[in-house]
Amino acid sequence: MELTIENLKEAMAKEGYIAGDEIVVPLFLSLKLEKPLLITGAAGVGKTEIAKVLAKIFDCELIRLQCYEGLDENKALYEWNYQKQLLHIQQGKETGEEKNIFSSEYLLERPILKALQSEEKAVLLIDEIDKTDAEFEAFLFEVLSDFQVSVPEWGTVKAKQIPMVILTSNGERELSDGMKRRSIYLYIDFPSVEKEVDIVKRKCRNWVLN
Repeated sequence: MELTIENLKEAMAKEGYIAGDEIVVPLFLSLKLEKPLLITGAAGVGKTEIAKVLAKIFDCELIRLQCYEGLDENKALYEWNYQKQLLHIQQGKETGEEKNIFSSEYLLERPILKALQSEEKAVLLIDEIDKTDAEFEAFLFEVLSDFQVSVPEWGTVKAKQIPMVILTSNGERELSDGMKRRSIYLYIDFPSVEKEVDIVKRKCRNWVLN
């Protein structure tokens, strides 16, 4: 699909997402500039659905990081499989063989690293970013600016394909200026009565056809 505002609007409509220029233009700019799209608005206005629709339009994987209070870098990026590392250390002592226990064989990818390591372009949904703290936001700066992360045992890991990044916020807390500067901003309000009726009709039509 040639990426234009009209083509994007039509593709979203085919997937059942009715969007005007106020939604499609920021989304188009985000895709064109390869910058994250920060979507704010009340719960239930369709923020998360945009990421799901994007994955369908471009026929790619949707990788979701559900944010929560206390989420840290390890849960979002990667963890080492300590049990497997310990087992291989013990085996190495028995056989006299030295093994590199910090290779990809022992790495448990979490959503952000998975999106960066993906061979195909993916949609990375960072859902409800407002539930995390400022420290976690600071960690995301490197990812959202340069699409790379630092793994101490490996060095810098750069994205094989820059993912389409969607961040959502319900407005539980004010996000930092650094986060806003690195993103295209989109606010979604509740739909008008006419638009809501149109959405319901289209949904019902799709259910009947399916």
